[in-house]
Amino acid sequence: IGLGSQTKDIAYIHKKVTFRELFALEVELYIVVVVAAYNMVQLGFGWFGTGQKTSNSKWLSYLLDQTAAYLVLAVTSAAAQHSLLVLTGSEELQWMKWCYKFTRFCFQIGSGIFFNYMAALLMIILSSLSAFNLFRLYSPKRYFHFKSSS
Repeated sequence: IGLGSQTKDIAYIHKKVTFRELFALEVELYIVVVVAAYNMVQLGFGWFGTGQKTSNSKWLSYLLDQTAAYLVLAVTSAAAQHSLLVLTGSEELQWMKWCYKFTRFCFQIGSGIFFNYMAALLMIILSSLSAFNLFRLYSPKRYFHFKSSS
């Protein structure tokens, strides 16, 4: 999304459209970059086997995974809604349709939003694995007691 731009001459005016024209896309880009960095750190912890030995660290991992997954889902949905406004236009808001003039830009943004939805789906699956790793430590018969302490 950050590389999506297109330049076109419209009525003798040189117009360049970038992702910064839509605030939701800019916010989405920054949040997705932070979440990707978090996922790389988690991957490093998992790859090298350092950490997540205690239940507190598993709780932290679970909560951060949940937050990351649903934050990406929320900002991607906001960006998709904003992009739909660009696609269809709005007479009431005096917002023109961009996609019939800047088709390549719209395809780039559309594919970026699609892949962000796929990333959100994968992070929800990862969050489910994190929940499994956390809750398998607890006894199914005693509420919030570890299996070893029964």
